[in-house]
Amino acid sequence: MNEYEINFSWDDEAGVWIAICDAIPLALEHNSFDALIEKVKVAVPEILALNEKPTYSRLYIQSERQIAHG
Repeated sequence: MNEYEINFSWDDEAGVWIAICDAIPLALEHNSFDALIEKVKVAVPEILALNEKPTYSRLYIQSERQIAHG
């Protein structure tokens, strides 16, 4: 079973969510968290196939967004 952890983080300056996974390799962005998840679900199998890596059985998503108080 191949599992990959994908880190999602919010880039406040660019106004986008960024998805990164060095093991796949993957780097995507989108302004909507839900839309980015959908992009990841499509892109991961394609990238793994192009890199001749086995397909995955699970993706773990870890997200982070800091909110400034002021």
